[in-house]
Amino acid sequence: MKNFLLILLFLTKIITVNSQTKDVIYSKFKDKRDNKIYKTVTIGTQTWLAENLAYNTKIGCWAYENNQSNVEMLGYLYNWEAANKGCPLGWHLPSESEWLVLIEYLGGESIAGAKLRETGLTYWRYPNTQATNEFGFNARPGGERWGNGTFEEVGIKGLWWSSTTYETVNALFIATKYNIIETYFSTIGAKFWGLSVRCIKNK
Repeated sequence: MKNFLLILLFLTKIITVNSQTKDVIYSKFKDKRDNKIYKTVTIGTQTWLAENLAYNTKIGCWAYENNQSNVEMLGYLYNWEAANKGCPLGWHLPSESEWLVLIEYLGGESIAGAKLRETGLTYWRYPNTQATNEFGFNARPGGERWGNGTFEEVGIKGLWWSSTTYETVNALFIATKYNIIETYFSTIGAKFWGLSVRCIKNK
């Protein structure tokens, strides 16, 4: 009887693990425009680039502090117009509703930030609160570029555009910080700011 219970417990653990991971698939994608290979992750019904976009749109994109070496680690920062044009064929800039699907899948805004963020202190500033990166989204803190050309908050914040606009001059973005577990949405992203981009695959 004891052996039977141990076997049953073991099988229950396997089923639990499989149920938590069955909707997460890791793969790669090659952007034919520049031959860069990106990691991708399918989370539930959505497939995302698992890295910040690093395609040079020539206009409306910047390396952090204009230092090209930052692009490999953090991707480019894009104004909103370039962000809408920057994703490769078959991919697009996610809408507010598409971001919400991801956030809800991760358990909601109150905890999703920690689940999205890459672990450790290589990219994020201490303490990178409770970061687990458990779905392999690999969120990194690319910071931002203001309209006056000033770069700020690398290592502190990751901010990603959505395609959803507000009051003509603004667009919604999603963000998380090094010292919180939450994600949050803001509707006051001036379209000339430079923020990071995560592309989502067309259905």
